[in-house]
This record gives sequence, structure tokens and C-alpha cells, in this order.
Amino acid sequence: MSSLDFQRNAAAFSQSLEKVLAWSRSRDYEGYSKFDAFNSPVVKALSLNSKYLRMVISPLWARSPVNLRPLFLTTVSRNPKGIGLFATAYIRRYRVSGDPADLAEAENLLAWLSRNHCPGFSGMCWGYDHDWQNLHFLAPKYTPNIVVTGNIAYAFLEAYELTGKAEYLGCARSSVAFMLKDLETPFRSETMRSISYIPGNNWAVLNINGLAAAIMLRVWKHTKEDVLAAEAKKLITFLLDKQTDYGAWHYAWPAKTSNVKHDNYHTGNVLDWILDYITLSGDRSVRDRFEKGLVFFRDHLFTEEGAPKWRSDRTFPLDVHGAAQSIVTLAKAAVEFDPSYFPHAVRTAGWAVRTLQAPEGCFYYQQGRFMTKKYTLMRWCNAWMAVALASLLLAGKTLGEQGGKPCAA
Repeated sequence: MSSLDFQRNAAAFSQSLEKVLAWSRSRDYEGYSKFDAFNSPVVKALSLNSKYLRMVISPLWARSPVNLRPLFLTTVSRNPKGIGLFATAYIRRYRVSGDPADLAEAENLLAWLSRNHCPGFSGMCWGYDHDWQNLHFLAPKYTPNIVVTGNIAYAFLEAYELTGKAEYLGCARSSVAFMLKDLETPFRSETMRSISYIPGNNWAVLNINGLAAAIMLRVWKHTKEDVLAAEAKKLITFLLDKQTDYGAWHYAWPAKTSNVKHDNYHTGNVLDWILDYITLSGDRSVRDRFEKGLVFFRDHLFTEEGAPKWRSDRTFPLDVHGAAQSIVTLAKAAVEFDPSYFPHAVRTAGWAVRTLQAPEGCFYYQQGRFMTKKYTLMRWCNAWMAVALASLLLAGKTLGEQGGKPCAA
């Protein structure tokens, strides 16, 4: 799809967004999660409290071609990260539509998050609504982590910049205290530092450094605390230092600790935060590094029809989260870096809606080589696609206002 295709199909994208939001809202945003195996009392008992059994069960559960959750009595609940993403989607749609109902729903979701953060830490923080076992740690249910906390802080910042309500900035600033005081520093030098995923663990996942930097800089923009800008620059410098000579990033550092190589949605996520750093700090010295990564993303992580490849060296499964992240990244790049990336965002959005959206509005999980996993995960599928479609519509409106062509508000 081209920019002209967006103008012709903006109403269809808007309808697709309304359908997924209505479907999710009708369920009070409760649903299943990708790694919620141990929200099943049956699976939890079968794991025998064994780390090694949990390490086997968790990825098998996430990769199952059919939805095992109802069979194993898995409970549904609100995933805090999903709630933050839905709030962001409503805020971005409000910026397009001006509908007060969108802002009201976003504020209701943010109020729930402000009431349901994890106690006992230096600042507001949140974790997943399920036990999570991976190769590097066990995070019991609601253990706070940087990814959930950062995405929620991002939603509070978008709300603050829209409404001017000081409590939203206060929540985001509080989350920065958690990042600085409660998370580990796996690496530090005079010019670089990294941040850990959860308290008490030193695994150096790469994209989270950009997320923390983006939150710190966005808070600094409003509070002018120089320490936040300084810490953000060290985090971004660490992240850029780990870029390969061909423009990509591994999932973690050292690279041998990565369980994936160059995948779609983590690469897009890294690019989002680097672009935030450039935009917020005004540091244009890293633009070439960003562009090199963006070109790698565009040229190596999509099929010819715009579907998100699983990894640069592996096409399937085509994952809805990859589609959503791709739309967000390409739309953001179009507005803040180069408008020529907008048709790529439109093309991926068209593929996702045609291929993975169910008639009732929710989005399916993955399309494999031979079959589609026709079940949905509330945060992984629907919250992310809601953010993606809202971001696409907002980017189209913004480019139109900037004279960069698309406009279909």
C-alpha cells in the first residue's frame, strides 16, 4: 500500500481499530497472555515447582498451535502492560478524533494502574500477571520489571503531555526512581551503563536500555533534572555500542546470552527508543547509526507483502506483535525522520488486518507456514494492534498537517 492507499483506506483502519477496542473493552481488557502457563492450576501442579520443568513448559506453552488455556483451566486477568498499551491507544486515537470518550477511557485505565502498582519499591512499578520462567530467572507473578514499568510510564507521559495533569508526570517520575534505585547495573563505565530487567538479576537485555533512556529523557524534558539526561545518554551509548557492523542488534549482551538473534519486534523497539533519544535530546550525532538500523529493519525483517518476518534469517511464524511493532516503528520514523517510511507502515497494517483480524474484532496470534494460530492473547495481540492502528492514524494526520502528504482524519 502507498500513501494514497492510506488515504483511501483510512476509514477501514479506523473501523479495524474500533473493532479491536470494542472487543477488548467488552471483556474489561482481561484475557490470556503468551507466557501464562502457570496461571493454570493444573500446569502449575504438573511443574512440581521444578525450575527445569518450568523452563520446558513455558516455551512449549507459548508456541502451542492450539490454545491450551481453556482446557487447563487457565485464569484470565488484566495484564498491567496491556492496560498501559490500551491507554496509549486511546490517547493517540483521541489526538485524531477529539472524542472525549477516548480520553475518558484512557484516564480510567491509568487510574486503575495508579491503584495497582507493586508496593515496597523506590517508585511506582508494575509486573506481569503471571509467573514467568525463562533461562535466566524466575519472576513470580507481579514481580516488577523494566518493560512493563516503562511502557506504563510512557502512557502516563503521553497523558501528561495531552492534559497537563501533574499527577501523570508524578507517576512517570516515580517509575524513574524504581529504574535508578531498584534495578541492577550489569555494566558501567564513565560513558556507558546498562540496566537490568528485574531487581536482583544482571541479565543485560538490550532494548530495555533504550526504553529506560526514553522515559528518563521524556521526564527530563519536563522536570529539567540534569541527572536524568546524563543517565539516559549513558544508556543509549551502551545500546549503540552493541550495534553490529551491519546495523542490527542481538536481543541481549553478550550476544551468546541471546535466545534470539535479530528478530522483528525487538529491533523495531530499539529503533523507537533511539529515535526518541534523538528527538528529545537534540543529539544528531547518532542519526547515522539510527538510519543504518532502520534500513536493516526495513530490508531484512519483512516479506515482499509487508508481513513481519520472525527473524532476519527466518520467516515464520509471522507474529501479530511483530506486525504491531513494525507499524509503530515505521509510522514513528515517517513522522520524525523520513516520510518515505509511511507507505511501509501502511502496507504492514493492511497485511495484519487482512490476515490476522477476526471478524469479531480481535487479532489472531500467529500465521505459520501451514496454519494460522487462531486464538488471541489480550496484551500480545489486541493491545499491541490497538496501539499500532492508533499510531498509524495519528501519523497520517500529522504528516498531512506537516505537508508530508497523508491525511485522512
